[in-house]
Amino acid sequence: MRSKSTTVKSQRRGAKKTLASAEGGQSNQRRQRIMAEAAHLFATRGFDATTIRDIASAAGILGGSVYYHFASKEEIFLAVHTSGMEAITKAVEESIAKHTDPWDRLMAAAMAHCESLLSSSELPVIVSPYYSQSLSGLREELVKTRDRYETIMKELVAALDLPPHINRHVFRLHFLGAMNWVSTWYKPDSQLTPSEIGRQLVMMIRHPA
Repeated sequence: MRSKSTTVKSQRRGAKKTLASAEGGQSNQRRQRIMAEAAHLFATRGFDATTIRDIASAAGILGGSVYYHFASKEEIFLAVHTSGMEAITKAVEESIAKHTDPWDRLMAAAMAHCESLLSSSELPVIVSPYYSQSLSGLREELVKTRDRYETIMKELVAALDLPPHINRHVFRLHFLGAMNWVSTWYKPDSQLTPSEIGRQLVMMIRHPA
């Protein structure tokens, strides 16, 4: 039979674990809040014009509290960019997994890409390959976060029955550019949904079998 002292110690350990878990959850929520507000500010004001104080104010915390979660504004941008790329990549992977035909897979990828890209006004700016000069030191890290997605697109294009004279590298870059450029002209009240736009992009370049 357990002694009263042992029981009390066990209860205290359990309470500490519960408290630590709760604090961890709150910390993660605060981190996500910082990233969400930073994404909005980066998209509307630009990276250079946004300060740590601006981000903290938008997130409803003290300026110094941001540094508990991120070492710098650049680190926040990297986290936001990574999160955005992961969201698009996951959506595309889940969509293409439902198909086996190469062209159907490309169409599924385009539809998922456009849906994800246009799901918020911040994402197109955050995942854009055109960065502020202030982020030049992070370029290598930013490119790494795109590698997984680039690999998926390379594999999709490699499987297509393109004519021999079509350069697949140029084809892939052209196709990615077309999808990413949608964010510059798309309007929410458009007659076409984001996924329909993605479908149209593939229909316009599909080579008849």
